[in-house]
Amino acid sequence: MATQSFTGEDTVIFDDRVLSDGLSNGNVVEITYENDKATVQSGKDGNTIFAYNAAGSQITCKIRIIRGSSDDKYLNGKLAQQDANFVGLTAFTAVLVKKIGDGAGNIVNDSYNLSGGVFTRGVDVVSNPEGDAEQGTSIYQLKFAKCVRTLG
Repeated sequence: MATQSFTGEDTVIFDDRVLSDGLSNGNVVEITYENDKATVQSGKDGNTIFAYNAAGSQITCKIRIIRGSSDDKYLNGKLAQQDANFVGLTAFTAVLVKKIGDGAGNIVNDSYNLSGGVFTRGVDVVSNPEGDAEQGTSIYQLKFAKCVRTLG
């Protein structure tokens, strides 16, 4: 029998708050590993060096929120806290839980647990009288030091 994957009803949590009021359109959350976890270099006679890259654990995270929603106000407040006292900041956490069904009633939680986060950019804005829907979205960009993925 072929393997099936039913996905939907994802949950996004930022610092213990479930973001449920303002997730926008498209990819509402993107978690990306920007760097390789290891490098491999081969030399003379096939000798090979394997080197761990600590930067490979860093995560880039984008969250797309409806502009002006309560979730936008919440995240904007967190960004303001960072701007007001960067040195005194408690690093942010986030969790993305993807629910995956197998077509036979069984569900697996595919969880990405992020820790050690900071905002890396402010929220861009555009004003467009021609109906561009993107102007109704706030995009928050963060970096996290670590991500642990669990399936259960």
